[in-house]
Parts: sequence; C-alpha cells; structure tokens
Amino acid sequence: MSRKYINQFGEGETINQVFIANGKQLRPNRQGNLYLQLSLSDKSGSVNAMQWNANQSVYDSFENGDYVLIKGTTQLFNGNLQIIIQQLKKTDDTQIDESEFHTLTNEDVGQLIVQLRQFVDSVSDDHLRSLSQQYLDTPAIMDKFTQAPAGIKNHHAYQGGLLHHVVSLMELADSVVRHYPQVNRDLVLAGVLLHDLSKTDELTYQRSLEYTDEGQLLGHLVMGVELIGKQIEIWEAANEKTFPHDLAIQLKHLIISHHGQYDFGSPKLPMTLEALVLHVIDNLDAKVHQFSHAMNSEANPGDNWTPFIPSLGRKLYKKAMRDRNQPS
Repeated sequence: MSRKYINQFGEGETINQVFIANGKQLRPNRQGNLYLQLSLSDKSGSVNAMQWNANQSVYDSFENGDYVLIKGTTQLFNGNLQIIIQQLKKTDDTQIDESEFHTLTNEDVGQLIVQLRQFVDSVSDDHLRSLSQQYLDTPAIMDKFTQAPAGIKNHHAYQGGLLHHVVSLMELADSVVRHYPQVNRDLVLAGVLLHDLSKTDELTYQRSLEYTDEGQLLGHLVMGVELIGKQIEIWEAANEKTFPHDLAIQLKHLIISHHGQYDFGSPKLPMTLEALVLHVIDNLDAKVHQFSHAMNSEANPGDNWTPFIPSLGRKLYKKAMRDRNQPS
C-alpha cells in the first residue's frame, strides 16, 4: 500500500505506518501519570504526537532519529493536527524506503551545488571569489553543507535545506542588486554563502534535527565569525599575502547582523547596504517558505484559513494559493 504523507492527513484518520521520531519527552500530567510527547516526520513535514499512559520502558525503547512504526489516530487540538498513539515500535532501518523521508534527492542536491558554484565563480572581486571558492573546495565543509537543514522547525527544516536556502538567496540577491546598482553584488553573494554556514555544526541532522552542545552554547553567528577567521588564515597561508582587513570586517558584519534585530539574536544591526539587503532577502525567503509550508501541510485543505500559528502570530489565508494550485 502506498504511503500517505503527513501533509495529506485529515482529522479522525487511522494511522499505521513508519515515521522518524524526534524530540521525545516523558512528562507527568496533572494527576502525575506519565505520557510520551514527540514529533513524527516524513519528507512532507512533521506532526506532534502523544501517547497516554506511557512509561520509562516505552521512552527507552527508541532514540531520537529512529524509524518507528506508529499505530494511532489523528485529531485536532487547538486547531492543530496531532496523532494519538496507541502503539509505538522501533523499526528495522533495512526495511525503510529512505526516499519517503528526504525532501531533496541526490539529483536535486547535485543541481543545487552546480548553481551555487556558478554564482560563486561569477564574483568579480578576486579576494571574495577565491575565499568563497576555498569554502566550496573544502570537503569537511561541503560534506556537511549538502546535508544540513537551515533550521529544526521554522524554515527549510530538512536535510539539504541549508543548501536550498542559500541557492534561493543567491538568485534573490542577483535580482536585487541589478535593481540597486549602489549595492556591492560581490559582498552580498559572499555574505549569502557565509551567513548561515556554521549551521552545519550548530545542528545535528543525520536523521534527528537538534542542536549540538556547541550550537546551544554559541550559536551559528559566533561560530560563523570564528570559521571565517580560520578560513582567512588558511587563505593567507596559501596565497602568501594578507587578506584585506576592511573586507574581512565587512564579511564578519554580514554574518553577525543578518538576523536584523537585537531581539532576534543579532549583536549588531545591519549598518551597510549589503548587510541590509542580506537581512531582508534572508527574512523574505524564510518567511515565504514558512508560510507556504504552513498552508500546504494544514489538516483541513478545504478551509480558507489555517488555525492560529503561534510561531507566526497569525492565521494565514490560504484560499488564493489553493486556487492557484488547482489544475485548470
């Protein structure tokens, strides 16, 4: 029987299939009875799940990132779909079709790498181009770059999501700088490549999407500045000359300011045109992906509105997008 994906589920459906388990927690309810809470995912997205009357044995029977066979039913809670689990069992990995759990194929990743290299090779400034190429020519960086997500929940939260996000931003940046010739295209493209690159070490993503200890304690902005310092040292040794100091400072500023606001984690606000452009297009790409995913994965496809989405602070009107996607 063909798989039904999470974004196809409706209310009151019987579930009997395999998912990837993440974020497991064993909690007491108000009466002190234990229940299991976790997130289940496939290539279409994720859904919260609960098992009442759980115990330590159930909790210990699997790890985050394991494939688990779930028997249960779907229900709506506060407008959001969840699965109530009747039975959970860890599944043998050898029986799994991994294409059902990965958003991007190897071919997709290969095409994205080609596009990324084309953008990097088009940078006219010799220092910025060669430094950016050095990142791409470092297997220890690229092996992780092609696998890492851009986040664990809000946007591009899937293996290869970071690469997908960066190439999307390269395309956006190329359009924006043509409209605003006073913006330095080379700096923006280099900033796009580097701004989130340390998410490769901030997050774990073999199957379970979580933060590493380093990611929790430092975060990808600090880690990104540390990484560029190391890469500039390698560049200077290989080229037997000093990397321009002002250029290095501007690259570091692009990394630490791209969240755009102090309360979003930026230690500095964007202070250059290039930093402003990077922040705006980064936020645009993330939000469009987040909106689209929320509307496509919502449990009641016939409704005009999604439920209230706490992470966005609003409901979303999805009728227009649904009508556009209808076959003519």
